[in-house]
Amino acid sequence: MTDRVLKTNRPLVIVSIVLATFMVAIEATIVATAMPHIVGELGGFTYYSWVFSAFLLAQSTTTIIYGKLSDTFGRKPILVVGIVIFLIASTFAGFAWSMASLIGFRLLQGIGAGAITPVAMTVVGDLYTLEKRAKVQGGLATVWAFSAVMGPLAGGLIVDYVSWGWIFWINIPLGILTIIGFVLFLHETIEHRQVKIDYLGTVLFSIAIVSLLIMLTETNAGFVVLTGLAVLVIVAGYLFFLQERRAPEPIISLELWSRRLIATSNTVVLLAGMALIGLTTMLPIYVQGVLGRSPLVAGFTLTMLIVGWPLAVMLSGRFFSTFGIRNTLRVGSCMFPLGAAFLPFLMIDSSPVVAGIGAFMMGFGMGLINFTSIILVQESVDWSMRGSATASIIFSRSLGNTLGATALGAILNAGILYFGSGELAVQLHDMLNQPAGLINLSSNPAIQAVFYSALHWTFWGVFVVAVLTFITTWLVPVSTDAGRKKVQPTTEQQVEGIDPALVSLDEKQS
Repeated sequence: MTDRVLKTNRPLVIVSIVLATFMVAIEATIVATAMPHIVGELGGFTYYSWVFSAFLLAQSTTTIIYGKLSDTFGRKPILVVGIVIFLIASTFAGFAWSMASLIGFRLLQGIGAGAITPVAMTVVGDLYTLEKRAKVQGGLATVWAFSAVMGPLAGGLIVDYVSWGWIFWINIPLGILTIIGFVLFLHETIEHRQVKIDYLGTVLFSIAIVSLLIMLTETNAGFVVLTGLAVLVIVAGYLFFLQERRAPEPIISLELWSRRLIATSNTVVLLAGMALIGLTTMLPIYVQGVLGRSPLVAGFTLTMLIVGWPLAVMLSGRFFSTFGIRNTLRVGSCMFPLGAAFLPFLMIDSSPVVAGIGAFMMGFGMGLINFTSIILVQESVDWSMRGSATASIIFSRSLGNTLGATALGAILNAGILYFGSGELAVQLHDMLNQPAGLINLSSNPAIQAVFYSALHWTFWGVFVVAVLTFITTWLVPVSTDAGRKKVQPTTEQQVEGIDPALVSLDEKQS
């Protein structure tokens, strides 16, 4: 813990972080459950996916910006501002009168949510030493797991018994308690200095990333639209690069992102995000469409993923002290491709338990990869750059999710066209567009075989990316004894909370 937060009441700040994490985590699952009912009232099914896409676009884009702002102005004000924006948007979303208005308020929600996860993780890095951080992060990972279970149940109860607006209004008391907790118990010492905010860089970055994400999520938009978006990404990206090179206070430090430790850690998390989104999107439709099992059974397979992730995070501290961070990352993360190896060998009549085992192993591997990467980038920089470094990991994972969903969706569609031989492909698409089509798909053996074969391609895709993830972990430069052997820090490193074993190696190899 650095001297910037010595007067902070750590237990009560962690309670506030838990509430903030739960608020953002449950929002995703509770909205997904209630959306069919909401669309039935508001109409506009054509824009269904944008209720989710708008939130994710805004959250992904603003994550990096908030990380930099938290390094400049402190964690507390940025967290409070983000939560206030999130609560205002949640209040208006509950009163949405059309799909367009709902999408607009979800966009505003995403702008607020972009501050909560990365800055809250940065606060944990500020408050706790490496040895204690694993337990805290494991607890936060459990919050995500609990939210994944409670969200669908809460969403169903709300739309059945009260107004659907309460799926958004439920955030208000949680958010107010969170703000009170941060204001009263999180104390920071901020060095007062003249700051020049990189407004132009922020605008150019937002244009480039939003254009990229829209291009990836709306692949059916047409050649002209996609070409225009691609040109916009290239032009805005190039101008952003030029701006960041000359800006006195760049919104993204090119020097920071180009460090070998941070660049390789971000690459690992990006690839892991691509593979994991394949598991979470393709495995449930395999269990329902190919095996003919219920949504509850399909949910069981992903529950195993949710169990594996926080378990790995909670055990990470013990792994670090026994084996060191490098061995934990390289050897422990082999669970990720081993779990993915179950997918290509799933058959038309496989047991869902087999799929659940693979999901658990991938979840365990992802827990190690994600948490270790966060630890590495946080420990390699001082307080003034920790927010930006942490945000880079969160952003990379989000971008990986988007890239993975787009690539694997394209592979699935290509597989359907290849194995469907025209007529069967049309019949399969027609069934998938029906409310109960996925569940009834297994009753038609010919269409079931086409769907299975197409999914088989995506499973191989997930496995290949998982293997690439594991290989990339060997490129992350970290000392053999980091996390295990105590290295005497300098006075400056004690103040800033830097692990000298990581810093010295990163500086040598960047």
